[in-house]
Amino acid sequence: MKRVMVVGGGLAGLAAAYEARQRGAEVTLLEKERLGGKVRTIREDGFVIETGPDAVVRYKPWALALARELGLEASIVGTLPSRPAAYIRVRGRNHELPEGLNVVIPSKLGPLARTSLFSPLGKFRAALDLFLPRGPEGDEAFGRFIRRRLGAEVWENLAAPLTGGIYGGDPENLSLLAAFPMLKELERKHRSLILGSLAAMKKRKTSREGGSLFASFTGGQAQLVDALVAHLNGSLRVGETATAIEPAGGGWRIESDKAEYEAEVLVLALPAPAAADLLEPLGFAATNELRAIPYHSAATVTLAFDKSSFPERRGHGVLFARSEGFHARGFTWLDQKWPHRAPEGIALCRAYFSGSEADAGEEKLLEAALADLERLLGVKAAPERVWIDHFPRGMPAYTVGHLDRLRAIEAAEKELAGLALVGAAYRGVGIPEVIRDGRRAVSELLEG
Repeated sequence: MKRVMVVGGGLAGLAAAYEARQRGAEVTLLEKERLGGKVRTIREDGFVIETGPDAVVRYKPWALALARELGLEASIVGTLPSRPAAYIRVRGRNHELPEGLNVVIPSKLGPLARTSLFSPLGKFRAALDLFLPRGPEGDEAFGRFIRRRLGAEVWENLAAPLTGGIYGGDPENLSLLAAFPMLKELERKHRSLILGSLAAMKKRKTSREGGSLFASFTGGQAQLVDALVAHLNGSLRVGETATAIEPAGGGWRIESDKAEYEAEVLVLALPAPAAADLLEPLGFAATNELRAIPYHSAATVTLAFDKSSFPERRGHGVLFARSEGFHARGFTWLDQKWPHRAPEGIALCRAYFSGSEADAGEEKLLEAALADLERLLGVKAAPERVWIDHFPRGMPAYTVGHLDRLRAIEAAEKELAGLALVGAAYRGVGIPEVIRDGRRAVSELLEG
């Protein structure tokens, strides 16, 4: 029986440990603080509060496939019906998202022509995508790519707010090939993003199970974490920190602040800087590349109000264009997005902050959320309950050149037998992607 050591108890690490257990390996997982990483659900007094990510997308199947393996099929829920589901705040007004978006690309000319998000000139510029030639090969900044294909208004009023809500930080300099390779492929294959998106959306007929693109669990996202923890009972060492690693006897020796371990397979499911700290003493060839992956902070402020004295809201939430000058990236109306997240008669709202705004401190974050809410809804209301969570330098950013850094990291990784680096820093920041990454790495190492 092979021994597998996993360092890091976020979802990537838990998924890696689960895969190892499924393949008959002896597993030990070290986590210095709390299992689940950025996934945290507070369940109290009838509230189900997500302080981190609140959904998975159904067309990325790896999270829901794992949930079904763990017996959570009956707990999977979709969003509540709403048409339109979301708005973007531009020029002091809330505008519906145009129908038929493929990631951030309009795939239908009718909704593009009718949307109020763009001026007539902006719509004309976006339609030029139908005639523009293909761009250059290779990576480029996401903001530059969207402006080149669809113009400045599509970037500022649609693409930037949507991607800023996913990746946080400044979406301008995201690596196109790392964050949105499918869009580069659309340009390569179809020349026009709009024509390519129309073809892609026709194929994606099974992505919205039950009419909902997004999914969660009746008990919140942490229900998946809880099921993994229960499955891994006896393998988890919480409150224990790995302090040193070294190759030993065809495998690995791992020292912690409490014990020493040996394993044939070592999975580092850590933020890139923490992985670099452990690997640098070994002369790991890609330490500089690990440290070059930038991170930014994120924070959420969740507010509960008496619904009887709170303004009516439409849809599941609203995102803000940068030009609007709000502190938050946007608000989610949780009581209107998910079933059974708040007691009857409660309006539950969540503000999302990223970058320097997220590091303002709890008092300032609360002030900013309430000020934004007052400006957005035109009412000054006192919340009955408040939940604030902060993830300092918790979100990796895939800037231009990320794939080159990743190739260097993977090449250095192969120089050390039985080692894998997994997690949000490398091949996708979402819950489905990190689950896929952890399981893939273990299966490859145990089969190799």
